[in-house]
Amino acid sequence: MGAGSPAISRFGIGRIVVRWRTWWTEQVIGTVDHAGVMAERRDEGALSARYLFLTAMSAGIAILGLLLSSPAVVIGAMLLSPLMGPIVGLGFALATADYRWMRQTGLSLAWGSLLAVTFTALIVALSPLQEITSEIAARTRPNLFDLLVAVFSGLAGAYALIRGKEGAVVGVAIATALMPPLATVGFGLATLNWTVFSGALLLFVTNFVAIALFAALIARLYGFKTYLSGRHTMVQNIIMFGVLVALAVPLGLSLVRIGWETRAQRVIRAEVVRPFGSSARLSEATFDFRAQPIAVSAAVLTPRLDPGAERRIGQKIEAAIGQPINLSLVQYRVGTTASAAEEAQLAAARDRQQRADQEAVQLGRQLAVLAGVEREEVLIDRENRRALVRVSSLEGADLATWRSLERRIRESSPDWTVEIVPLAGALPTVSFADGEPTADGLRALALAGWASRRIGAPLVLTGPAAQTTRASELLSEAGATDVSVRAGAAPIRMDWGAPGAGDADDGA
Repeated sequence: MGAGSPAISRFGIGRIVVRWRTWWTEQVIGTVDHAGVMAERRDEGALSARYLFLTAMSAGIAILGLLLSSPAVVIGAMLLSPLMGPIVGLGFALATADYRWMRQTGLSLAWGSLLAVTFTALIVALSPLQEITSEIAARTRPNLFDLLVAVFSGLAGAYALIRGKEGAVVGVAIATALMPPLATVGFGLATLNWTVFSGALLLFVTNFVAIALFAALIARLYGFKTYLSGRHTMVQNIIMFGVLVALAVPLGLSLVRIGWETRAQRVIRAEVVRPFGSSARLSEATFDFRAQPIAVSAAVLTPRLDPGAERRIGQKIEAAIGQPINLSLVQYRVGTTASAAEEAQLAAARDRQQRADQEAVQLGRQLAVLAGVEREEVLIDRENRRALVRVSSLEGADLATWRSLERRIRESSPDWTVEIVPLAGALPTVSFADGEPTADGLRALALAGWASRRIGAPLVLTGPAAQTTRASELLSEAGATDVSVRAGAAPIRMDWGAPGAGDADDGA
């Protein structure tokens, strides 16, 4: 046979494979303390008071970081979270086919997840901050890249634990971010937002399944053997592959959608400036692909204005991307000198400021008309986009009307924080049934709590001791900070107290 014959080549490759397997078995697997690693993984994945306490504290820190949109606080929650213990333990249990261990780690993960979701939902329900922040929104749309991050983290985490490099697990904990998605699930549950709930839950499931499966792969590679037959091992491998495919399909669809949006943005930017020639520049562009039709807002710096450009450009974009759009195009005329673009950008900034000032003036006039007050009684903070209306008369509306009006104005001007400060009008009575306020009683307490916050005046409850105590607790939850109680007959009556009275009249 010639030197390059297939038989010799196969023999040479086979010899290399044998040598490599021998080296791997003796020099790599042989240096691993399998019993010690498994004992540590069992301890880390056990359901204990320490595990539950750290899970609750991590969840609390995570949801506060998400509500405050603070990445530093969120990272702190990732470092404190003990969820990596049972998840990696599940991977080792899968590699060794230890079903008792699987059940133990599964229970630890289930109870920890349930505790985290419940605790964060309770914090959100009691919190005055319930807006979807950028940190929350970032954890509601998982894609294929999230799956890849979890895969690499599972490989790295299992390797670090097997080789005694526990310090690297800190980086894995930050990369996978197991706790923030669970906290976001709790936020979605508390606010009844299915989009947030389902997206965050999918991200968490993706992370923990991928980490567990690929930790099992590394564990098998490093000699953590199964006690089952080869046939059962093949079934395990098929199940692992099937789960990954099941996760990859919806995440892949999400990635396709994100890829389409990226390409659509590129097409839109090109089409917006094309009719104005090579000297035109795109100053700004915003896109809202969730709107129907797609909302696009753009500003162009151009030497010549084209009044009909918005309609023509919109038609070309629709033909290019195959979706209807709502284009809002602003044109700023610039010269051809070197400083023309800078001057145009300054002009655009002044124009935006002028529009913001006009919006603030219009909102002030609208609030004055709706509230029936003089324009001077409406305070506008343009920089922080806040509006304050101080009512000067009790005539024309009661507290419930002012509160309802504030809600309607906030809904019509979502970019502004609007507050109406009424005068201390009459407060309703609070009806009870079976020791708890009725539906009307709860509405009365919510109204009184709102009025107390706005006016900044204390409240006095007069009625039976048990009922006034319960009503005082509910008022505190509604934001009233100064509530005192007095003995009296049912139903509970609420009155305005003197500032600084505190609880001096309790039991009088």
